[in-house]
Amino acid sequence: MTTQIPLDCNRALRIAGALVGLALALGACTHTDEALTTASVPADYRLRHPIAVQEADQSVVIFVGHARGGLSAEQRADVMGLAQTWLHEGTGAINADVPVDTPNARAAADAVREIQSLLAAAGVPPRGLLVRHYHPNDPRQLAAIRLSYPRISAVAGPCGVWPEDLGPSIKNKSYLENQQYFNFGCAYQRNMAAMVDNPADLVQPRAETPPYTMRRAEAFEKYRKGTSTATSYPESDRAKLSDTGK
Repeated sequence: MTTQIPLDCNRALRIAGALVGLALALGACTHTDEALTTASVPADYRLRHPIAVQEADQSVVIFVGHARGGLSAEQRADVMGLAQTWLHEGTGAINADVPVDTPNARAAADAVREIQSLLAAAGVPPRGLLVRHYHPNDPRQLAAIRLSYPRISAVAGPCGVWPEDLGPSIKNKSYLENQQYFNFGCAYQRNMAAMVDNPADLVQPRAETPPYTMRRAEAFEKYRKGTSTATSYPESDRAKLSDTGK
């Protein structure tokens, strides 16, 4: 006797097989996404935390009391120093943010006029200074004059990102595979970006300076005569330690 499976049972088996196939396909897609995400994290710290060259503000804050109408000697030195650096590295006008409707608003206005005179004496043209007024958000804080200008700077970071635990764990891939953790090298890159004087040096080398013709001619003359081309420094013997006791 042959047993026939009802039509509803065949339909249920086909539906179950389709659901199993769909679950396997979704599981395979999820596994592929995880592999791509893991491979997207660079192993080199210079690629994980690159140094970017961009435009940022350089600023100086001048605090002015309500009963003072001029700048102190230290404040004048700060203004002159900002003017000199602006002439060297500024990429835009100097913005002077001056408080208004504050107890020291009148003294701040007198200080701005003195700042304008100092900047003009340092070589900043009149169009190189833009005066803007602002209302302080916190009335308890002393309103100050803020001088700022845009400049090219190098930045890196942010640091302190810890996507994985540093301890031994089966979930920590960097620990199991003996790889660098994500935050490794970020502080070094950030300090290097802060210390560099010319951010363009991180992208391209500078042009060579002309040779010192007089010094080169003297070395060639010694070489032509067959004498030593080394330079003697008689003062270097004075810095030697004593030979007493040898």
